[in-house]
Amino acid sequence: MNEEALRALIRQAVARQLTPETPAPTWPAVNEPVTFVTHASHYRYALPGSGEACLIEPAVTCNHCGYCQSHGH
Repeated sequence: MNEEALRALIRQAVARQLTPETPAPTWPAVNEPVTFVTHASHYRYALPGSGEACLIEPAVTCNHCGYCQSHGH
């Protein structure tokens, strides 16, 4: 393969990418509700506590972020 043949291949590849052969797909309107699936990493546990000191970092006041009530994901 010489340099001119390689340049022709590159031109063809670029032309294919710049001018798509098929039009962009149009998404049909869906009238069905979306089903959300829960994951175990989103569960929050009820922990007893006064809410004064953080369970993860006791030197800091609790700001109710929920990190200690979840798996931390």
